[in-house]
Amino acid sequence: METMKPVLDLEIKELPLLRKGKVRNVYDMGDKLLFVATDRISAFDVVMANGIPEKGKVLNLISAFWFDFMKDIIPNHMVSVDVGEMIDAEPALAPYREELAGRSMLVKKAEPIPVECIVRGYISGSGWKDYQATGKISGIELPEGLKLSDKLDDPIFTPSTKAEEGHDENITQDQAGDIVGQEVFDLLKRVSVEVYSKAREYAGSKGIIIADTKFEFGKVGDEIILMDEILTPDSSRFWPMDEYEPGRPQKSFDKQFVRDYLETLEWDKTPPGPELPEEIVNKTSEKYRQAYSILTGKEL
Repeated sequence: METMKPVLDLEIKELPLLRKGKVRNVYDMGDKLLFVATDRISAFDVVMANGIPEKGKVLNLISAFWFDFMKDIIPNHMVSVDVGEMIDAEPALAPYREELAGRSMLVKKAEPIPVECIVRGYISGSGWKDYQATGKISGIELPEGLKLSDKLDDPIFTPSTKAEEGHDENITQDQAGDIVGQEVFDLLKRVSVEVYSKAREYAGSKGIIIADTKFEFGKVGDEIILMDEILTPDSSRFWPMDEYEPGRPQKSFDKQFVRDYLETLEWDKTPPGPELPEEIVNKTSEKYRQAYSILTGKEL
């Protein structure tokens, strides 16, 4: 199979570039925004020199699938992933039709709520480190004797700060309530756990464990909506159910191959990111596409 070339950037000169994140370019379209998901990949908060073919399409279209799936619980910022509709709204996009297909989303402008909403159904990542050190995660007491990757009795809500650069920091629920106000906090917690639980049940029926995930919310007027991306391999841990075994790290549908490879290098985890070998790129691309097809029943 011929290796596709990753899209590392897409410069749309006709629109103002609002920001360029690790993966997304965000363009201003008046009362709306245009999200373009590139194939850039980051690990340890550093963007790698080369990207993962079609990763941006997977992130964009999985988010679109979940936004639609969750709209009975809470509204979201998605307007359309149809490039034709985007060009109707902004004819200057017409020359970029092919590049935008699959990897772009027209969204409502929202004012971000400054707390990351993390839901954990299994113990892993920074939650596992926190538990080992304190017996708690974000101040929440957990039973003694839990092993790495163990399923929790009930999903827990562990918010964090939204850092402009570098790592987000885990905070307690009380701290999150102080930041956003108790009424908003209560809604964020309830909706986050509800969305995660519905997603976990659906993904489980397809053979995927969603171990944990991160949501972002914003306000349009007085209405609170889901925004950014949801339940993608970049914002969640997806594990294959048939290979799940507590007490060890799990195989996953994400950038695990990239992280594992980087850990073998004498690289100090500061920019610039190293060039990834073709084998690592191809394996990672395959994992992202696999997650998309399993969850949505479609092929890219």
